[in-house]
Amino acid sequence: MTAVLRLENVNTFYGAVQAHFDLCLDIYPGEIICLLGGNASGKSTAMKVIFGLVRPRSGRVLLAGEDATQWGTPQLVAWGLRSVPEARRLFPFMTVRENLLLGAYLRKDRRQVAEDLERLLDLFPRVGERLNQAAGTLSGGEQQMVAMARALLGKPRVLCMDEPTMGLSPLWVDRVLELVQTINRQGTTVFMVEQNARAALQGRRIPIRSATGALTGWKWCSRRLRKGRPASATAMAFGASASSRSAPAARGTACSFRCPTGSSR
Repeated sequence: MTAVLRLENVNTFYGAVQAHFDLCLDIYPGEIICLLGGNASGKSTAMKVIFGLVRPRSGRVLLAGEDATQWGTPQLVAWGLRSVPEARRLFPFMTVRENLLLGAYLRKDRRQVAEDLERLLDLFPRVGERLNQAAGTLSGGEQQMVAMARALLGKPRVLCMDEPTMGLSPLWVDRVLELVQTINRQGTTVFMVEQNARAALQGRRIPIRSATGALTGWKWCSRRLRKGRPASATAMAFGASASSRSAPAARGTACSFRCPTGSSR
């Protein structure tokens, strides 16, 4: 099976500072993958690389097998990437409805958009109660739901979420993660970056650690782990999947390991 999203030996720099060392990432249709790590470990930079906001010095970004490394953000969005950005990034003085409809900006099927909006309001009832309310007056958890619904209204092929639990109360964290699993069960492929370990989704996971604090390819990390060296930043892959099939075996790249549903590591 071809990965719907792949980072292949990505090396990213900010000036002279290297954020990624041969970072590899495979995401297959119907999966939830969560990349975990502390501040300054390169998680959000990985998201920026995927959306063309930061160009890797070397390596490739592939979408369904097609090289998208040099694509612009509009082309990536047109392909089907959708983002739930860090800190929600709603327009605070616009209504909730107006914010939601921005997610369907590229869609021409207005009638289907209206039907999809109604379906999403069934999934996010709190959002439906506040459609005519200014988005800036909502709580953090409610704003997160609006941001998720806005992205879903764009019918994503891959839903990318940047720290969706950041700043939320434990109750809202649980609710958001439940919604992520529900969205995935309905067939949406989900990629999250997080520093909150509660985002584990009770899934199958493999720690990938780097003594430098930067995200690194699995082969490099696995050698260091076998040698018992110290570690700081952590990335984890979760094998939760919308399908009941057994997931592919390890491919020797960061975050590419998959455990069959129901197994643990």
